[in-house]
Parts: sequence; structure tokens; C-alpha cells
Amino acid sequence: MKNIELNDLIEILKEYNPEEVEVVKRAYEYASDLHKGQYRQSGEPYISHPLNVAYILAELHADRDTVCAGLLHDTLEDTKITKEDIAHDFNQNIANLVDGVTKLAKMNFSSKQDQNYANTRKIITSITEDVRIIIIKLADRLHNMRTLGFKSEFKQKENALETMEIFVPLAYYIGAYRIKSELEDLSLQYLKPDMYKRIEEKKLKIEEDSDKCLREMLGTINDLLSDKGIPNEIKVRTKNIYGIYKRLSEGHKLSDIHDLLSLKIMVDTIANCYQTLGLIHSKYHPINDKFKDYICNPKTNMYRSLHTTVFGESDRLVQTQIRTFEMDKVASFGLTAYWDAEKGKARDIMQQDLKDKFQFFNSLIEINSMFGDNQQFVKQVKNELFSDKVYVYTTRGDIVELPKGSTPIDFAYKLGTDIGNTMVGVFINDEYEPIDYILQNKDRVRIVTDDLSFGPREAWQDKAHTSYAKKKIREFHKK
Repeated sequence: MKNIELNDLIEILKEYNPEEVEVVKRAYEYASDLHKGQYRQSGEPYISHPLNVAYILAELHADRDTVCAGLLHDTLEDTKITKEDIAHDFNQNIANLVDGVTKLAKMNFSSKQDQNYANTRKIITSITEDVRIIIIKLADRLHNMRTLGFKSEFKQKENALETMEIFVPLAYYIGAYRIKSELEDLSLQYLKPDMYKRIEEKKLKIEEDSDKCLREMLGTINDLLSDKGIPNEIKVRTKNIYGIYKRLSEGHKLSDIHDLLSLKIMVDTIANCYQTLGLIHSKYHPINDKFKDYICNPKTNMYRSLHTTVFGESDRLVQTQIRTFEMDKVASFGLTAYWDAEKGKARDIMQQDLKDKFQFFNSLIEINSMFGDNQQFVKQVKNELFSDKVYVYTTRGDIVELPKGSTPIDFAYKLGTDIGNTMVGVFINDEYEPIDYILQNKDRVRIVTDDLSFGPREAWQDKAHTSYAKKKIREFHKK
């Protein structure tokens, strides 16, 4: 791993935010001074860690306050400085961000476990205040995972497990796929080192064997698009090691993984995405049930792309992902792509979009309001938000995201309290089903309501899976 110096950080900043270089330099000197005499377990001066965190944030083109907070993120915890000092010496915004990523002090808790639950809650709920706190936390965790080799084996496994349980889902929810994939692979490396090694070797072999076929396809598709005057860029991608491990552990064979090899095709407009799809299908036979239109139906973290798996050269299965250049930025970086697109307004637009477009955001606010106990809160978030999901359709074709194990009761309350309270029956894929039916991926759900119904039965509380549905049924019966 490259040794990052202050100059590397400055070089990136000059590319996208040259006018803020001096402030960032000052934050570096400030942090360097405060951490003087402190060292990491690797023996490096401690400042190397905040510097790397700030560098990861600058790679995302983070705004000035976020990069400065990255440099200062451990000062409240590890030095004598206060939040008021940071507000005075920089600004209130930076002080709030640093405070947001700072662990709660030990003295406020009766046990280490209580402190851990409270800190986990603080991290997860910080997204409702300012999504940049989560992004700094993800950068912090990413650098810690990259340098985990210096910790004891117990600590390595403990950190890797926490990363998989908390930080990977958070990265997924804000659409930061690059960070998510790297965190998954780094975690697997410590949790199942032998398995990681085996899959890594297989992956390298597949990449070698497929290189010629993918290059040929890349050239052919590029020619097809150029002939039609469609500006494009094409990249080759292989599924990440954890992604392969997950599919194998579900019982699939390596040869069954249809998206093992991918070509990412970026074009200029949505119309050209669909034209590109037609051109690819005219040359390579598609597998019908492996076509997904995430442009018309974005994923719940706003990922948009067309996916089609085709028989490529030498009869290899190759997934092609077709999207605009703009969509590709969001696909790789999620909400953090707004820093480039929206400049000074990015933070406010990120926060607004989280509220308006991301289904998990409102579920999180709901769970936070329902559980005073930190341990119960964390358990509920893991069960309901960070566990496996099902994606089902409304009658209008909108996608609704629910935790695995959800029933039509959960679906109805997700659509609205009135719908849940007046539900009298449900059709799944045009078949009448009981209301405790367990929803499956791609089910089409139609709720039958009656304004004169007696309301939800008390027994529905046990049949519902989400805390929101259970709460609404309880509230109805209290009235």
C-alpha cells in the first residue's frame, strides 16, 4: 500500500478544490501537532492514520469541511482539545462533524458492552443528522481495515465481524459500492483466510482465461457504438471475492455465477443506454431471465443501470451493465457523487434525497424513536435493516424494500397507516393469499382495503415482522 504524504492529499485537492488547500494544510498541521508523540501499532506516527482518512475522502472529492474533519477526527478522543476549540479555530460545521465521529467516553457507562452499543447507535443514527459523519466513519474504517495486519488475531476477527455487520450495510445504503466491496473483501480475508485465498486464486485464473474473450467483446461493442456515433467508455470488471464467496456459500457452482465477468458500458444519454442494449443483443444472445432494468426501476439506494447477461465470445457468460456516465458515478460512489455534481449545495441535497428517496432512512428514524435501550435498538437495526432483504412490487410497479420474513401486513403499513388499518385481504401475483404469507423477491402485491373494516386484529402483531407495523397495530388498539 502506498505511503501517503501531505503532498499527495494536496495534489488531489488542487484537482477539484484548489481554493481550500490552505485551510486543509492548517488542519493537517493542527492535527499533527496534537498527535505528536502518539504512534500506531505499526510503529508509524499516529498522524499517518488521519492523513490517510482525509486522502480517502479527497478521492471522493469531499468538501473542505469533511476533509478537515477527516484530519481532525481523532483529536477529541485522543488529545486534550475540545469541540469548542475546534469550532473557534476552524468552524462549527467541522466541530460538529468531528464530534459526530467521536466515541462516547467510557466514564458514562457501567460496562464496555454498554459503551459499545451506545457508540454503535451513535454511528448509525448520525446519518439522520449529517450523512457526512457516516462517510468519514467509512473512510476511517476502510483505512483501519487496510492496516489490520498489525493487530492481534482476536482483534482482527472482531473488527472484521463488526465491519460486516455495521459498516458494509451502511456503505450499501448510501450506494458507496466501491467502499462496500473493499470492506467485504478485507473482512473475509480475516474471517476466512483459507477460503479467501482459494477464491482469490480461482478469480485470478478466471481473469487470465477470460482476458482475450473480454477484450474481443470490448472491441466489438466499441465498434458497434462508434458506428452509431454513441460516445462511450467500457471497463472490464470481475465480481469481488466476497461476492463470489457469498454465491458459492448459497450452493451455486462457480460456472453458475452469471455476473462473474462484467463489461461496464458508459454512454452519454438514457436513450443511448437502450439503443446500446439493442445493439448488444443484435450481436450476442441474451439469457432472458437475467435482464434487469434498474433505470426504469432504480434500486432502493438509487443505483441505476441496465443489466443483461449474454453469451459472449468462446461461449462465456458475460454480464453487461449499461448506464450513463452520471449513473456510473452514483453506481460507484453513491451519495458521495453529489460532491462533484452539486458542489456547494451537495450536503443539503444529500440529506434531502436521503429523506425523500431512500426507504431505509424513514425505517431507521422509526426504530430510533421506538427503542430507548441501545442494545435493543442495535439488535432491531441488525434484524430489520442490516439483514437480508426482499424486494416486492406494488400494483403500479414501484419497488418496496422489506426485511426477509416480512408479510403483507408489513407491506401494507409501509404503504401507509390507513392502508394497514383498513386491510382485509391480499392478492400476491393475482392469487388470494393469507395475510401471514411470507413475501418473496419479485412478488406483486395488491392489498384489499375496506373503510368499514374493524381494523387490524391484535394477533397481527405476532404475524408482522417490522417494528413499524407492530407499533401501528398496538397504537390502533390503544385507541
